[in-house]
Amino acid sequence: MRRTAVLPELLSPAGSYEALLAAIEAGADAVYLGGKVFNARAYAANFDESTLERAIQYAHLNGVKVYVTLNTLLFDRELSAFLEYAETVYKLGADAVIVADLGAISALRRALPHLEIHASTQASVHSTKGADELYNLGVCRTVLARELSFENIRSVTEHSLAETEVFLHGALCVCHSGQCLFSSLVGERSGNRGECAQPCRLPYSNGYPLSLKDLSLCSHIPELISSGVASLKIEGRMKSPEYVYTVTKIYRRLLDENRNATKAEQEELAAVFSRGGFTDGYFIGKTENSMKGVRSESDKEKTRLLDEKTFKERKLPIKAKCKLKATIPAELTLVYNDTEIAVCGTVPQTAISSPLTEASVKANICKMGNTFFSLEKDDIELELDEGLNMPVSALNSLRRSAAEALLCKLTAQEQKTFPYSKAEITDKPVSNKTYSALCFLRSQFEAICKLNFFDTIYLPLTEIGEGQKVPDGVYLPPVITDEERSEVLLMMKNARKLGVKYALVGNISHFSLAKEADLIPRGDFRLNITNNESLNAYKKLGAEGFVLSPELSLPKIRDIREGYPIVYGRIPLMLLERCYMKENFGCKKCGKCQLTDRKGIKFPLIREYKHRNLLLNSSVTYMGDKKGLLAQYNIRGGHFIFTTENEAECKRAVLAYKNGEALPCKSIRRIPK
Repeated sequence: MRRTAVLPELLSPAGSYEALLAAIEAGADAVYLGGKVFNARAYAANFDESTLERAIQYAHLNGVKVYVTLNTLLFDRELSAFLEYAETVYKLGADAVIVADLGAISALRRALPHLEIHASTQASVHSTKGADELYNLGVCRTVLARELSFENIRSVTEHSLAETEVFLHGALCVCHSGQCLFSSLVGERSGNRGECAQPCRLPYSNGYPLSLKDLSLCSHIPELISSGVASLKIEGRMKSPEYVYTVTKIYRRLLDENRNATKAEQEELAAVFSRGGFTDGYFIGKTENSMKGVRSESDKEKTRLLDEKTFKERKLPIKAKCKLKATIPAELTLVYNDTEIAVCGTVPQTAISSPLTEASVKANICKMGNTFFSLEKDDIELELDEGLNMPVSALNSLRRSAAEALLCKLTAQEQKTFPYSKAEITDKPVSNKTYSALCFLRSQFEAICKLNFFDTIYLPLTEIGEGQKVPDGVYLPPVITDEERSEVLLMMKNARKLGVKYALVGNISHFSLAKEADLIPRGDFRLNITNNESLNAYKKLGAEGFVLSPELSLPKIRDIREGYPIVYGRIPLMLLERCYMKENFGCKKCGKCQLTDRKGIKFPLIREYKHRNLLLNSSVTYMGDKKGLLAQYNIRGGHFIFTTENEAECKRAVLAYKNGEALPCKSIRRIPK
């Protein structure tokens, strides 16, 4: 949906209260920030409840909106605390919350129907249909995937029911957001839960192939304005207030003047933070090696030379009218621009000694203390009868009540109600023991078909053809942009004609494709199902059967009433938009490439649809010799992923699992207890 405002909103990060002050001083239209829980930047300073309240009040007094990030994946046992915290955020006056977990979105819409919800970039939305599905669940704005080209951004913005938000400047994840398991499965710090250890910034194969330069779209401002996007977002909740101020200030100027950055402005952006320059590769559709970048000593030195800045709250100048009359309650009126508020206090008493004077009353009324207001004595109109007195405590109470009432009136918000689809779940019988497999190669499929072990086997769409054995289901590419949709849909319809029944879907946008192709959707692990609310939300979209998130422990898998874990395979750690195999090894080595880390551990690469790549785990997940342990947690089925295996290795893995034997493999990953 195209915005109605002349300019897109400029949205700045606030990892601390001082960063919030910096963003507002520099001209941000809105800020996004996180509380102490449920946000995807767990290591930022973040905001406790009292600081969050003050931040929202101050922002609103300055005409700036506040969006609170609640964008981590949730476990079932966290849902009650999550909803309680969301209610607190709502009552404090947040303009919206940014959410990634589909179950959290569904629960929030039921519990807090007036709370505005924005879908985080962690929700992996890269198409119009994806944005529309979320809109039907009550999301009014979608933060689009950072990997989209301008043409795809414009397409979603033009055709979606939801507003769109686009990243403008800041750090880039090399993996599609919401699809990275590297830090979680290898380092035991989940990026989807705010604890990313940034393995992409480390060296591999004698270089830094996974470390990207920061994004900067400062040379595309008129295009962005004309595109109709609602909001332009600066990344940086882990960055300094000086960074927030400088970047916001420059983009404020560029937007207001509808122009691209000058060379001097680009250099100023680079000085405050850069990784060897900037990239716009995704935006212009040129995903090349030139996107790589690391933060050099020269980059750091430029930042160190910058002057430090101090940011303080700006006080709002107000005026006052005070009436202290005999026999009637004291009255104080505070005025800010066209807004005024009057409060009454106690009745002044006849003075026995030391009556109130104009000077003493004005001196007391001026004490705005820790409020957001400033009041000069000359801006007070005072009507004071002679010979009256009031306790200082009574005058203080009158002043505080008036300041609080003015603040409430200035920051009051209009309630809204947002759309929400209330489709009921149609439960279907669930097998208590189901095994499925995804084979990336037809040779793997042919090998395991003969073993009669799996209930359902999936092949990628590109492996389906006439005259060949047809699998039960097709695996859909994790990313299907608006530009690619028609081609994928045609392949899906052809697969259906050949007898394929199921589609393994890994993105919310896939459900409409499955419906159009008359295929039954089954949820892949990429849906990030970590709680029953999320599972139910996907069931409402038509899913039958689920592969659960690999980030779940055995007790958390048990908590979910349906679905199965991955029990064998090299789990994909990263979904890469670029073809790293071509860039670093050449096309002749397609499917035979791997990145080696500083410890000598090797991570294979395989090709995805449209030359995207998957970076696979070095360790093989395997639970065949732990079936007794699985049974203790009521887990009696599982999903296999075959990626780099030859036919013999596929057969060996299946037979070992079937017989409960150990797998002869150097590095085995277990599902944690």
